[in-house]
Amino acid sequence: MIRKPVDIGDPDRLYMVTGGRSEADDAFDLVTLIVSEGEPTSGMQSDYVRILELCRHPTAVVEIAAELAFPVTVVRILLGDLHDMGKVSARHPRAAASVAGLPETALLQEVLHGLRNL
Repeated sequence: MIRKPVDIGDPDRLYMVTGGRSEADDAFDLVTLIVSEGEPTSGMQSDYVRILELCRHPTAVVEIAAELAFPVTVVRILLGDLHDMGKVSARHPRAAASVAGLPETALLQEVLHGLRNL
């Protein structure tokens, strides 16, 4: 029986893609929508080009990670770079309304009771 080495692939590409960085900016969460703001420039890293092409229409960070088959942290690092270059913009999800701003349960029950009587 001939055993093959476990890792027969290329060196860790993710280290090269991020330039050795492992900390991502917290500005991009999983559901932040990313939109391209320009075309790729000549000599731009291929992963940046792929992200810009994917984001011609608003695309969530998690969708970009799935398309590129990269961990979300790596995608967030790349998006931070593109954002700093002015190549992408981020549309953050709206925060949920606070509980204090919601109508009281008693009022909602009265409305429901009134609707049932119609």
